[in-house]
Amino acid sequence: MEAGIEDVHNLGLTAMEVQLVRVNIIERYPNEDEVGLTPRALPEELVVALRREGEQEQIIHDHNVVIEQGDRLQILIGSIARDHAHLEYLGKLARELDVEMSLHTPYYMDLAGEGDLGQKSINSIRWGGTIAHHLGATIVATHMGLYGSLSKEEALTRITRKVREISEWFLKHKLKPRIGLETSGRQEVFGSIEEIMSICEAVPTVQPVISFAHAHAREGGSLRDASAFEDLLDRAKGHTDGRLHTHFSGVEHQGGNERRYTPIKRGDLRFEPLVECLLGGDYDITIISSSPLLEHDAMYMKVILERLLGRRVAKVLKHGAVEPA
Repeated sequence: MEAGIEDVHNLGLTAMEVQLVRVNIIERYPNEDEVGLTPRALPEELVVALRREGEQEQIIHDHNVVIEQGDRLQILIGSIARDHAHLEYLGKLARELDVEMSLHTPYYMDLAGEGDLGQKSINSIRWGGTIAHHLGATIVATHMGLYGSLSKEEALTRITRKVREISEWFLKHKLKPRIGLETSGRQEVFGSIEEIMSICEAVPTVQPVISFAHAHAREGGSLRDASAFEDLLDRAKGHTDGRLHTHFSGVEHQGGNERRYTPIKRGDLRFEPLVECLLGGDYDITIISSSPLLEHDAMYMKVILERLLGRRVAKVLKHGAVEPA
């Protein structure tokens, strides 16, 4: 990931989102040399928690707690960093290069379910929050899963309860990143604009993550002009700490359902109206490229933004030259 952060900086971009494609945990007992150390001090392994037996089994997420004989280490496999020292180094590098970091949980989530997958989804957000905190990331973006056999009202109730519990867990463990609830692009997947806003009203410590492609597809191609983007962003803005976190790509859709992401030039979701909206308003916004042409379309968006900004500045200067002082 070090090379990725440097590449983002060298391209003149200022944000990068880390994808936790899979969250695999193994457990093992510490060896003699590790007893008495802290999880944060262990080299070449990213320990996210300790399982400690007693009158009641504890899951300890404090990475500065001393490891005891009989503890079981919960180790994240295939992660973004070798160990805690490497994770904190990457965060420091990103800050030095002025690259804002964010993190996305695995795409297949089930916060509406009550079984093993539901608990695994909760754990994925918790572990993602732990990693994001030490990385210095600002937000942990997540999907919430399918409605399944539940009604939309039942799914909303269950997911709101679990999001509140996860948010309280973040606060208890003093994790700085906010939890971001991402819009979905299919009718059978929880995450309409209304549902996201409803949870944000009930749990003020979380915020919406607007995927423009998902919102556009789910609403049958609704984002056609600057005013449509403005309406969406103004709704989301009131549920943030002032900064909007968003994703953009092209999208192929039909009947209110996203079929696939596309490069921006191939979809009917255009970037220019979003730029017109941003230049005409007051927004603190991060836009993450989610295009299949990841870096290419990130640069394409940068070019469009700079071009339209340049035209606006030239127009202002031109009018300023002819109007009396």
